[in-house]
Amino acid sequence: MTDRTARRLAICIVAATGLFVAAFAVFRLASRREPHVEVDRTLYPVAGLDISAHNGFVDFDSAAAAGIDFVYLKASEGNTFRDTTFRSNCRRARQAGMAVGAYHFFRFDCDGRRQAMNLLAATDSCRLTLPLVIDIEEWGNPVEVATDVVIGRLQTMEAMLRGAGHRVMFYTNKNGYWRFVRPAFPEPPHPLLWICSFTDPPLAGGNWALWQHSHRGRVPGVPSAADLNTFNGSYAEFLEFLNH
Repeated sequence: MTDRTARRLAICIVAATGLFVAAFAVFRLASRREPHVEVDRTLYPVAGLDISAHNGFVDFDSAAAAGIDFVYLKASEGNTFRDTTFRSNCRRARQAGMAVGAYHFFRFDCDGRRQAMNLLAATDSCRLTLPLVIDIEEWGNPVEVATDVVIGRLQTMEAMLRGAGHRVMFYTNKNGYWRFVRPAFPEPPHPLLWICSFTDPPLAGGNWALWQHSHRGRVPGVPSAADLNTFNGSYAEFLEFLNH
């Protein structure tokens, strides 16, 4: 073997080793960030989904037969947007025997009062058994809106929904909880919380009602990957939660 050939072989070995190390590092990083946690159903027996038009046509009877107890349906977003599948999903989920709730994607750049009006109008034809949810996410929202402005609009919307006789729950992740929810409502009783988290436990202190623990669930009757959720308590406590 000539020196030139040996050098080429050495370069190929180093390059191949580098590619292997990089690929393994990417795999490990992706594994750590996988948006899924397996929950212990002996601790959390009540299972749920959240669904929007993006999930396609859902067979709620099949989902209920697979052990899904409740579902949250997207109803609205911002000042004017309505989910086109909400009414049909609401009717068919109720017929399947599920507890049903509605959520609104909160827009940082929209007036809180008008967002509340949009959600109330979107849900007026569906009898709901779960609290109305304000979905607070930094992803998909403009970054230039100041935190105090967002909090003010959030407080306005929450107060208007409560004034209309509804229980209200916030959906968010840990960042959103500490940035928006906790500063806006610092004193007990704290608002109901639906936390998105891929750690177990999802939030220190146990101050949560629902936990979204997966973005890649596979459920009979749902044609696409589904968000999986669980209730923080027993079936008896869930029934009490529904009748509160």
